Amino acid sequence: MPFSRWSRARWVRAVLAGLYVVALAAAVPRGAGGHGRDGSWSSDEARRFWGPSRMSAADGDDGRDADEPAQRITGSARHFDGVPAVGVLFYVGEDMRDHHCTASVVHSPKGNLIITAGHCGLGEDAAFVPDYRRGERKQPYGVWAVDRSFVDPRRDDYGDGSDLDFAFATVRPDGRGRPIERVTGANRLVRTPGDVNRVTVIGYPSADSDPADQAVRCTTMTSRLPGHQQLTMRCEGFFSGTSGSPWLTHFDERTRTGDLIGVLGGLNGGGPDGEDSDRISYSPLNGDEIFKLYLDAINDREPRRA
Repeated sequence: MPFSRWSRARWVRAVLAGLYVVALAAAVPRGAGGHGRDGSWSSDEARRFWGPSRMSAADGDDGRDADEPAQRITGSARHFDGVPAVGVLFYVGEDMRDHHCTASVVHSPKGNLIITAGHCGLGEDAAFVPDYRRGERKQPYGVWAVDRSFVDPRRDDYGDGSDLDFAFATVRPDGRGRPIERVTGANRLVRTPGDVNRVTVIGYPSADSDPADQAVRCTTMTSRLPGHQQLTMRCEGFFSGTSGSPWLTHFDERTRTGDLIGVLGGLNGGGPDGEDSDRISYSPLNGDEIFKLYLDAINDREPRRA
């Protein structure tokens, strides 16, 4: 069966979308807007749409394990209670029955930015649910309407285009006018420091892949994926739905945030086909191109590349 960290059927139904600048460590060239809507979709509407009848019902003990220490190599994903800055993406068009990708909040001047994999395809009326809890009518950090998404137009599943498999999206404020970062906190977008890193990866497998339908976490080491500007890691349990999961270094158990050096994605949608599809995962490197896209997103402009 072809490898995918998200549902390929939902890929067909999704519409793939095409950050006041702060000083960055390195100068990057300007780019240009993303895709948006007419302003009718709001976080209040997303919250009102939410409800147990529109999601998988909770039943019985969810079997969550205690938090794993961030710095201990685990080798396999463990269920845990999640963190505020990482959550799931839903399509309202799918009646919010299934989440299809993972996303996380990254620090930005306006505090309204999330990051995921480029192939996740944020179409019309998408919603981000941080620290998602299965079956709960009121989510701990709310339900946030996705406003506009930003994808490098050269992104592809294979070849050099797979090195660009990352995307940003802005989310609309909540009913009190607060940006999401003020509510959840945020990870820091940084350059990938090298090939070998100790990372904590947090994601949400789809309920079809993992009936527990809750966050998983793994701490492991990375290495370089030969032939690509990507990292690879080995950790069992990153099934369909974990595309976009943040790869975090210096994860702080107190703030529950860290330095984001990658997101699960890249070649072939983020890993190999076959029996290793949930054991081996990829991430594009954070280099100049992701910071160009970050600037596009914080400046609300269409990504254009030669």
